[in-house]
Amino acid sequence: MPRREISFPHLPTDALRPGGATPSVVIVGRPNVGKSSLLNCLAKKRIAIVDPTAGVTRDRISALLEHEGRVFELWDTGGIGTPDDLAAEVERQIETALLRADAVLFVVDVKQGLLPLDQEIATRLRRIGRPVILVVNKVEHARHEATAAAEFDRLGFAARAFISALHGHGRTDLLDEIVRHLPTETAAPQEPILKLAIVGRQNVGKSTLINTLAEEDRVIVSDLPGTTRDAVDVRFTRGGQTYLAVDTAGLKRRNKLADSVEFYSLERAHRAIRRCDVALFLIDIAADISRVDKELATAVEKEHKPCILVVNKWDLVGTRFTTEEYTQYLNDHLHGLSFAPVSFISARDRTNVDDTLKLAQALFEQARHRVTTGQLNAVLQRAEATQSPRASHGKQPRLFYATQIAVTPPTILIFASHPQLISEQYVRYLGRYFREHLPFPEVPVRFVFRARTKKATGEA
Repeated sequence: MPRREISFPHLPTDALRPGGATPSVVIVGRPNVGKSSLLNCLAKKRIAIVDPTAGVTRDRISALLEHEGRVFELWDTGGIGTPDDLAAEVERQIETALLRADAVLFVVDVKQGLLPLDQEIATRLRRIGRPVILVVNKVEHARHEATAAAEFDRLGFAARAFISALHGHGRTDLLDEIVRHLPTETAAPQEPILKLAIVGRQNVGKSTLINTLAEEDRVIVSDLPGTTRDAVDVRFTRGGQTYLAVDTAGLKRRNKLADSVEFYSLERAHRAIRRCDVALFLIDIAADISRVDKELATAVEKEHKPCILVVNKWDLVGTRFTTEEYTQYLNDHLHGLSFAPVSFISARDRTNVDDTLKLAQALFEQARHRVTTGQLNAVLQRAEATQSPRASHGKQPRLFYATQIAVTPPTILIFASHPQLISEQYVRYLGRYFREHLPFPEVPVRFVFRARTKKATGEA
């Protein structure tokens, strides 16, 4: 396939502007020069998927960094010139990032040397009116820097750094160089009040919802399955408050994972669930609940995360069924999330999206609620009187005393006799009973059981 000419067709050379109070630093370059490795190296954690396959990074992926008391947001972008079905969308994301850049890291590969595509990119970057730092990657030893400098001098950038993103050589020098090019007056970013994980199987509308929340084309939307491969953090502001939403790769059955990229995408989706405050579990109204949906529901339940079942594309339903009928359908197929509220939206048309965000805030407040020990024990006594644990092996478990030991999720310590004999079915019953009689009716409750002389745990 012939390589396409790189021109950034939508990028006005005179319209670049800073991205706001927090400086924005954008990583650009051709495919496979180590841009994602550089993001991970500077952030000192694995954020972006690193894979030798060209075109792995498609959306803009970011991380907040701090160096020498300066805070900035570092953006990874897709490879410029990747032969990909989504190449036009990838380059549009790069253009958007450059529009908001305060500085640009132009990454080249010392092992492959200076290529014509590097020169094309350099020509365009020289016109955008922002500081450009040439980052020569894969320099494993300081003695190689002189040779690399001589070759890449032809690109004409005075600011440059030599680094091995894989091994961390040159990391501090590059951070020093970045800080020297940042605006002098900036403010620290506002901490998000709520972290949302947008999860679901492929093509349910997760990226469309993210863009609606952010009120911009923040991630690529396409009918092609597997468009989103990484977990993409998106900060957005509503009503003066900052939120963080994580767009995740669409899940598919494990035995259908095609390659390492899909495997790491799946792992990042699960990590997004673990670190969120509330999970927005998207369901496509046009498709039946599948095995993948059930596996995802189990993952959300296992992590004890507040969850909203977000039924997308509700505008397509017409009169086929009511919200009550579809809610019952969800309860019948996703038993473990029967406590989760259901929201019916059209992410494309923005219908009910703001109300869903308000509902997520309400769930977060429920998950942080504390109840008094007196309340807990009154509810515990009624729960046991209504239904006591089943006897097993001639022994009858008894529930003596309860106290709340944590929030998010509400975590209840119960002292009991023979706690190891309390069944998972009974733990689920307690979860339902506590939700019905305490002020956290729509969030999961975790139980920890302890004997007077032994410890055992169970969860709901």
